Amino acid sequence: MQQTLSQMAVEVLTTADGRAKTALSHKHAAAWFASRDTGKPLQIGDSKPPLRPARPEKPELLNPRDVPRRRPGSDQGRLAMLHAVGHIELNAVDLHWDIIARFTDVEMPLGFYDDWVKSADEESKHFNLICDSLEAKGSFYGAMPAHAGMWRAAEDTADDFMGRLAVVPMVLEARGLDVTPGMIKVFQQAKDTQTLDALNTIYAEEVGHVAYGSKWFNFLCGRHALDPKSTFHDLVQRYFHSPLKPPFNEEKRADAGLPPDFYWPLSDSEPPAYAK
Repeated sequence: MQQTLSQMAVEVLTTADGRAKTALSHKHAAAWFASRDTGKPLQIGDSKPPLRPARPEKPELLNPRDVPRRRPGSDQGRLAMLHAVGHIELNAVDLHWDIIARFTDVEMPLGFYDDWVKSADEESKHFNLICDSLEAKGSFYGAMPAHAGMWRAAEDTADDFMGRLAVVPMVLEARGLDVTPGMIKVFQQAKDTQTLDALNTIYAEEVGHVAYGSKWFNFLCGRHALDPKSTFHDLVQRYFHSPLKPPFNEEKRADAGLPPDFYWPLSDSEPPAYAK
């Protein structure tokens, strides 16, 4: 019997090894889009995901304050930065498959599933690009400890579809748009072309993931006759446990459908006059 899309999602989520997880993610994404091309899409199904995804034995997951900080100007510092990016990308693979399976009780257009399967497929590519870069430098994903709080937003919003969209793509992934240009500069200075190619791919494609979050958040606000801005502010204040930190990449955020009056009021800094 053919797997449903939610069964595929749960299979990815319950696979621990990063390379195996992303291979399965690519396989299931290809199967979904092949079914869409035939005009007979796979059934969505109602398989329930675990509260937490399977994880490899390494890296050791630490409280954020206990993760060692290293200067990005050193080889070891750049390796630590790459390792952190790899950890984020692996979590993103799981987050995108999780949103597919977590909220199947809410009827959504097939385009919703197209967007998040595509995002999961791209995050899988991103993880492997970073792993390739780490391995080319004699390291590997799991060689350093990592942030244990990455999945907290998923657990906090496990019962709140709109909260998940607000916090994961529209806050956490939008933060990636803010910080990636600085990382690109670090690896430009190091003349690391392999990592630069990986980061530029990630930077280009993450705009789409934030945009999908904004699109479907606004869709659900429209369905329930809610004001998107005030609803976003309420949900972020409920589920995100610190202020949003500028500087913000306003150009890329605008490309993703996030106007300044969504995020500046949630920051811990005085907004520019045009954002008030």
